[in-house]
Amino acid sequence: MSAPSATGPGRVLVAVYGVFALAATSRAAVQIATKFAEAPLAYALSAFAAVVYIVLTVALARGARRVAVAACLVELAGVLVVGTLSLADPAAFPHATVWSGYGSGYGYVPLVLPVVGLLWLLRGVHRS
Repeated sequence: MSAPSATGPGRVLVAVYGVFALAATSRAAVQIATKFAEAPLAYALSAFAAVVYIVLTVALARGARRVAVAACLVELAGVLVVGTLSLADPAAFPHATVWSGYGSGYGYVPLVLPVVGLLWLLRGVHRS
């Protein structure tokens, strides 16, 4: 069985997750190194998001479907929980994370990406 990233759409998904892994890692590293005391929860969540994106990129590239599905579910839960909390209690998130406002700072891609990833990974799983 070939890796889910063996075809065009799968390669695009790996590339998008790779960009998000790089962006989130860079953002979290700068935030933690320069101003962690200002918003430790937000910056720790940015670092966690970065780890999730790295895991997803590697899992998709290697065809580790179960790991990728689990990471997509963690990502989706993170976006929904952090997005909701950041809107319900803005004071708790004085600085934005990747997942704040359901990923509004990134054009809502963090909200859409795990859904697309899950659809890609689970396509055809229930076919006979």
